Amino acid sequence: MSEHYPRIRINSQKGVLRIRESVSITFYMKRSHQEVVHQVLNALDVYRRAVGPQALTSYPHPYNETWYELDDEGWAYIRQHMLEEPAVSPWLCSETLEYAFLYDGLLLEIYEGDPASQVSFYLPTEYLEEHGPGRVRELALELAAVLPVNSGHAGLCFHFPETLMGITRPIHDLAFRYPGMDIPGASSSASAIGTRVDGVHWLNFLGPPVLRELGGAAGLRARLSSPGTTVQELDGERVVVTLGKQPEAGDMEQGHPLPAYRELARVLEPWMYMNRCILDGFSEEDMLRWQRRFLD
Repeated sequence: MSEHYPRIRINSQKGVLRIRESVSITFYMKRSHQEVVHQVLNALDVYRRAVGPQALTSYPHPYNETWYELDDEGWAYIRQHMLEEPAVSPWLCSETLEYAFLYDGLLLEIYEGDPASQVSFYLPTEYLEEHGPGRVRELALELAAVLPVNSGHAGLCFHFPETLMGITRPIHDLAFRYPGMDIPGASSSASAIGTRVDGVHWLNFLGPPVLRELGGAAGLRARLSSPGTTVQELDGERVVVTLGKQPEAGDMEQGHPLPAYRELARVLEPWMYMNRCILDGFSEEDMLRWQRRFLD
């Protein structure tokens, strides 16, 4: 599988792994946290069954940022916290960035913009290599099936601890070289994305109202002609658009600009969420160029 993406491992000065290539599966739901908390917990159970119950090992306390072990007591606390609070943002992870679960469960009515709750699941590329892209796609569909998804995606990304200052500086050139690799956290999307679409990826989940405005599955299918692109209908007036058999990073230096991704980007442009924040190491112009990398 590794011929489809680069092997990226960037360590801190102390030798701690800080950035690696990974697979992310992300969904947006135009619902407040307490409307979806049981479904999100069901999705977390689906994810844990797929990766193993010991894959996630620790979490930062939501109030004092002290790290705790995800033992039985830790899991009981996380579930109680999610079930009782009106809004939550748990981050559960493994020690070396292989696996992670991030959730922004918002109380939508307190935001002036167009918010949505967001949940992300991370897999190491070793999982992709061992189990194959078919299994990763199957897992993404299993997760989507238990969530009230308005939009979502799955594909390659740069995986890093988003809270660390300056963490994105080393990926500036890599982000432009490999357009198929997403930068999680490149937007404060949960507070403003609403029902719009967060870019183009290997798997692209589309639901109401965007899919309806595209003319449904048939209307979308009629606009896409790239070899290997498929549109599969799902329950709840949703589809998943798959761009090829496996996720691709592309490589602009080697002349691999991912034409299927560009075709879908042109179709989805009116519904794309573009209000991205400025990352460390990127200028405002850089961010605009990166977010439009499949359009210009």
